[in-house]
Amino acid sequence: MDPLDIISDLSKVKPVYQPVLSAIRYTVIGYELLGRCFNGEEWISLDDFFQDPDVPEEFKVEVEQHLLQLALTEMKQSDIQGYLFINRSAKQLMVNNGEDLLELLQLYKSEGFTMDRIVIEVTEHDFDEDFESLSHLLLYYKTYGIQIAVDHVGAKSSNIDRIRQLEPHFLKIDTTIIRQPNADSFQDIIYSLSMLARRIGAALLFEHVEDDFQLHFAWKHGGRFYQGSYLAEAAPTFLAKNALASNISKKVSKYITREKSLIDQRLSLILHWEDKVKRVLSKWDGPKKADAFIEWITEQFNEESFRMFVCNSDGQQVSANFRKRGDQWVVESGKKGSNWAFRPYFLENVMLMKTWHKGILSELYSDIETKETIRTFSFPLTEQHFLFIDIRYSFIYEHECLMI
Repeated sequence: MDPLDIISDLSKVKPVYQPVLSAIRYTVIGYELLGRCFNGEEWISLDDFFQDPDVPEEFKVEVEQHLLQLALTEMKQSDIQGYLFINRSAKQLMVNNGEDLLELLQLYKSEGFTMDRIVIEVTEHDFDEDFESLSHLLLYYKTYGIQIAVDHVGAKSSNIDRIRQLEPHFLKIDTTIIRQPNADSFQDIIYSLSMLARRIGAALLFEHVEDDFQLHFAWKHGGRFYQGSYLAEAAPTFLAKNALASNISKKVSKYITREKSLIDQRLSLILHWEDKVKRVLSKWDGPKKADAFIEWITEQFNEESFRMFVCNSDGQQVSANFRKRGDQWVVESGKKGSNWAFRPYFLENVMLMKTWHKGILSELYSDIETKETIRTFSFPLTEQHFLFIDIRYSFIYEHECLMI
C-alpha cells in the first residue's frame, strides 16, 4: 500500500493489541500496540510501512502518534489496566527530540493514565545509531516513570555493555532464534542475558512464541512474560485479564511435572554415584597413594567417566590424571601438582562438600581440553581431599536428566 495513501487518510488506520502474559499468574499484564490499515479489501499490517527506509520518519511518527492516541483513549474508556508496549525506532524518537511523544503522554497523564504503564520498545539494532543521544533521551523518559524495553536483545552480544548502561525494565527475546541452525550458540547468549537481567533488575520477555516448544523454552529459561500467536493473536479488542490463565496453567503444569521428574532422576544418579565411591572409600590411604585409590574408582565409573583426579582443599592436584583413551585408562603423571583453585566455583564447591559431606554435580560446561560439553561429579574423601570425576558427553547425552 502506498505510504501517501496511508498518511493522507488516517481514518483507515487502527490499532490492534497483542497480549503480554505473566509467568507468575498466567494473566494478561499488558498489550503491545500494533497497527493495521484498510487497503479497500482487508486490514493489513503496517510493518512494511514502518520498516520502509524510503518513508520519511516524520510520516512514521505521525502514524504512530495517531495509533497511540487511539489506544490510550480506548484503554481509558474501557478501563483497561496494565502496560501498553509501544514500538519506536531511534530515528522516530529523535524527531523533534522526542517531545511529541512526551506531550501526548502528559496529556493522558492529566486524565489519569499514569506514565509508568507505558513501555517504550527500542530494538538492539538501534544502538548502532547515535547511542549517546538515544540513551540520554531514554533516561530522560525514565525520569517520568516511563519504562523501557530492549527488543531483539541478544542479536549483538557486543551491546551488552550498552544494555547495562541503559538498565531497561524489560529484555525482549525473540524465540524464533531457537529454530535457526545456530540455536546451540544462542543457549550461551540466553545464559548471559539471564545473568545480566538479574544484575540490572530487568524482566525477560519472550516474544514470537508460536508453538509449545518455544513456550517451554521461554518458561525453562526464566521468562517472566510471554507473547506470541501460540498464546494470543493481535486483535482490535482487549483480551480479558484471565482469559488464558487456565489454558497456560495446564501447559506449564506439564512442564513442571516433566522438569521435576528429570531433576529427580538426576538426584538419584548423584546418590548412586555417591554410593559407588563409598564402596571403595576404605581404600583411601592418603594423598601419597592417591593414584592407587583412583585405580579402584576407575572400575566403578568405567561407563560414565573419561577423566578423574584428586585435589586438596587449596586446589592443588595430588594425584595424576587418570584419562580414558579407548577402553584403557591412561595415567598422566604430569598433571600432578597443578592448581585448579582459579576455576569459578572451585573453592565454593570444596567448602560445600566439606560442610555437607556430600557429592556435588557441576553445571554443564565445555571442557577446555576436549571442547566437549561435560559435567564433573565431585566427592569429599576427607575434609582435606576431594575426588573429581569428569562425566563424558556421550553418557550425558544418553541421560536427558543430565542435559538440563
